[in-house]
Amino acid sequence: MFRLPNTGNGLNLSDYPPVAALNGSASPRPGWVENEIGSRGHAAPSAGRSWNGAGGRWRLWPLRLLLWATLLIIAFRGVTAIVFNQSAALRADSATAAGATAAQFPVTLGEAYAMAFGQVYLNFSPATQAQREQQLAAFVPASVAAANPDLGWNGAGQLSLQSEQVAGIAVTDPTRAVVTLLATVNGQLMELGVPVVAAGGGMVIPGEPAWLPAPQRITPPTAAGPGSDPVAQGQLMTELPAFFQAYAAGDSAALSRFEARGVSLTGLGGTLTFGSIASLHVPPGGTTRQITVTVIWQIPAAAQVTITKLAAAYAVSVTELQSGKWYVNEISAVTEAVEAK
Repeated sequence: MFRLPNTGNGLNLSDYPPVAALNGSASPRPGWVENEIGSRGHAAPSAGRSWNGAGGRWRLWPLRLLLWATLLIIAFRGVTAIVFNQSAALRADSATAAGATAAQFPVTLGEAYAMAFGQVYLNFSPATQAQREQQLAAFVPASVAAANPDLGWNGAGQLSLQSEQVAGIAVTDPTRAVVTLLATVNGQLMELGVPVVAAGGGMVIPGEPAWLPAPQRITPPTAAGPGSDPVAQGQLMTELPAFFQAYAAGDSAALSRFEARGVSLTGLGGTLTFGSIASLHVPPGGTTRQITVTVIWQIPAAAQVTITKLAAAYAVSVTELQSGKWYVNEISAVTEAVEAK
């Protein structure tokens, strides 16, 4: 037996078992190399064990699948909660709105009902007392009709309604309100407060209404008006008579000569005829002015000896498109009295 030179790696041939003979003597055991290497500090898998997959990372995939499934469930339930909560909120809002609508007092119907009652209540005469009592019974409870069929009238004198309209309504709750009527009775202006009760689509006047005073007449506030432009006033005074003649007749061809660009006036269609201009005020300013003019109209009538005249005040917006030539933009009623000039 001989030895090889020392290679410096710490292993010598003498450290290994003898080489097997060529005649079939036993070879080293299958695990010999692994056992030897392992015994000298090198990691090696033992015989008969399979590879466990990169250090056991395969165990993370079930956890990842579980995490993703949890997140999807949370997201799905969140979205469905939002959708169903919104739907429920919309249904609740609709129900609330429907309830509010059902709980509101029927204003339009209540006003019409009070006007129909006023036409009966504000007309009485001994000659038609029985008819009035029967008509009032359709508006009041049966107990009131039996105990007070005339609603406070003693059966003497007469009352005649000339006109009436709704002046306002004060709603107390979804079933009760007071409708105020502005009426002219026996030539006098007055107000009538009519209580109205509504329920289930029906209505009733629970008792006597209240006679109220008419609106007070006031003095309109006076504002210091601007001065007058005598030059423009003289120019307009020569043009306005022809304009109001065309306006009274409703002559579109004649009106077009006085209309500003893009303006189309209708006129009165011959219901009146032009008489004269009673007053005209032209404030100073630029090319566009807001003038006030009082016109004396004549009312045509067949076989009438005396001509009927009627004064009317207008606010007219005019524009000077040419030197000394004015065109009409708009004509309407005035909000303040026009002084005679």
